[in-house]
Amino acid sequence: MVRNNNKNGFTLLEVMIAISILAIALTALLGNQSQSLRLAEESRFAFTASLLIKEKLADFQISGEELSSTEGDFGDDYPGYFWSVEVETPDFEDYPALAGAEQFIQQIDLKVFTTGEQQTLNIRRLKLVGNK
Repeated sequence: MVRNNNKNGFTLLEVMIAISILAIALTALLGNQSQSLRLAEESRFAFTASLLIKEKLADFQISGEELSSTEGDFGDDYPGYFWSVEVETPDFEDYPALAGAEQFIQQIDLKVFTTGEQQTLNIRRLKLVGNK
């Protein structure tokens, strides 16, 4: 009788090592995937919000009405996107050359944000009082 000691197959240790390597590789890949999705969402918001800010500034300029602090949304076209405007007198305390100019200038802060202000984009403009 001849015994055949050639066993084909893997040992338990080899299988466990292979599973460990696979788990580490998949964890790294899934981490990269979630980071890519987050960056894509941030890029989409930045692009959309910058267009909406330009649109809102153009609306204010075309309307010609006196600006005041207010807020709103972009309707059904951009659900989940909101805007707010704050109009105030700028503070030129750190700029002595501009002392007294505050009475002729408005500071306009326009913010576009998503629900819960998870993402925001702000822009600040200075406007001469009396100019459109």
